[in-house]
Amino acid sequence: MILTDQEILDNMKKGFIKIEPFNPSSLGTNSYDVHLGKTLGVYVDSVLDSKKHNKIEVFNIPDDGIVLTPENFYLGVTMEYTETLRHVPFLEGKSSVGRLGIDIHATAGKGDVGFCNFWTLEISVKKPVRVYQGMPIGQLIYFEIKGEIITPYNTKSSAKYNDKKPIPVESMMWKNNF
Repeated sequence: MILTDQEILDNMKKGFIKIEPFNPSSLGTNSYDVHLGKTLGVYVDSVLDSKKHNKIEVFNIPDDGIVLTPENFYLGVTMEYTETLRHVPFLEGKSSVGRLGIDIHATAGKGDVGFCNFWTLEISVKKPVRVYQGMPIGQLIYFEIKGEIITPYNTKSSAKYNDKKPIPVESMMWKNNF
């Protein structure tokens, strides 16, 4: 089941969902709109290696925006810090963003119960498009779970994305054993 606006608010009061900063006008009928943070990242190397730590270069989006191009892949970040302690958060693109040809995640739309962080966005575009810090970029949808959680994400020793950073975070695939 997906939480409604009232259920999101009730769970925020109980401390099970945290959104900072919270803006009531961003609360939808059954979602919460998140916004593009002030930084973007691009990988330094043109060829990425899944067994190596691929470094990114991070830069601020100017006040007059930045044009994203199809030949590049960008890592962005949400303005909002979130905590989800009893639900599964899903990050989806907004339809108005999709209609500009912007994809905000390649594969990682689902968060884990216990995810407490900013969301890194995996941004690609179909044609050149100017984006701005603070623009609505996606929406969080919260699903109820069934059963007890043995190990929430924020307590897992193997969790690769627990460092709280308001900047995009590169792939940590290299930390896996394969």
